[in-house]
Amino acid sequence: MNTQQEQTITLHRPRPIAVASICTTAKAEHWSVDAIEALFQLPFPELLFRAQTVHREHFNPTHVEFATLLSIKTGGCPEDCGYCPQAAQYNTGVEASKMMALDQVLFAAKRAQEAGATRFCMGAAWRTPKDRDIEKVAELVSAVKGLGLETCATLGMLNEGHAEQLRDAGLDYYNHNLDTAPDFYGDVITTRDYQDRLDTLARVRHAGVKVCSGGIVGMGESHRQRAGLIAELANLSPYPESVPINNLVRVEGTPMANAEPLDPFEFVRTIAVARITLPKARVRLSAGRQEMGDAIQALCFLAGANSIFYGDKLLTTGNPDTQADLDLLDRLGMQRGAPEMLT
Repeated sequence: MNTQQEQTITLHRPRPIAVASICTTAKAEHWSVDAIEALFQLPFPELLFRAQTVHREHFNPTHVEFATLLSIKTGGCPEDCGYCPQAAQYNTGVEASKMMALDQVLFAAKRAQEAGATRFCMGAAWRTPKDRDIEKVAELVSAVKGLGLETCATLGMLNEGHAEQLRDAGLDYYNHNLDTAPDFYGDVITTRDYQDRLDTLARVRHAGVKVCSGGIVGMGESHRQRAGLIAELANLSPYPESVPINNLVRVEGTPMANAEPLDPFEFVRTIAVARITLPKARVRLSAGRQEMGDAIQALCFLAGANSIFYGDKLLTTGNPDTQADLDLLDRLGMQRGAPEMLT
């Protein structure tokens, strides 16, 4: 290569960006909403470059975790979450059901495992499970754990001692999303307080169970409120090991059925900002993938997402076909598998 060619390549090489300061800040205990909002406002290529740099420091960027979510008890929830088709007070066509039997859950878990899932999450539409409910779920957790799968549960708010019972049964993760920023929370839910969610996460953490907590975007929140959600997650001490980012699925009959769709690039920005501020978490593409299309999902992987919910249904809403997910990863030269920490 001659000197002129070398100079040309140097001139067209992307300008170095001071990522070290971003990485250092991400490991600190506090992120201000202002700092996170500034990340959202970066030019798109620069934001993705920073997110990808942080991602590569901690994970193999070609690996994507496959997790499966099963509704073990559907509908009839007394909460009024404005996005949720399982709320009893909304007419969404979702009928309340009893908890699934052990053999049904094990059958679903084995199918998920055979399809490549490494984590199996069980969800139940409760405000707060009763002691007898926890005993039944603990039995399910133990059986699923016996298959060699990572176990996760999302059951609503937990009372004292519940997290310990689930831990002793073999629960690896407990999911309890913050949903949105504190100052927008009252516009989404009135039947519980933000502190109620934080208290459940504290009980889970105190019991030694890993935390899975994220939120939903596209519910009508402001740009700054999206930054506020990420700040709440990033400033948990320690922050969640798993962070599902949901794009609102607008369900007829819920108060948010007519919410304005979120700009897809804003969703990608949310993934990138989550990766920068929660550098060692598994950032999961959750609800809303069916509406994204392959190109946006590919951008999300580039922005640092390394986990997806796998299967054709998420509790009560649709999800991309399982073969479609495998085909997409194949087209991208990526592979399924639990992302291992590099640092």
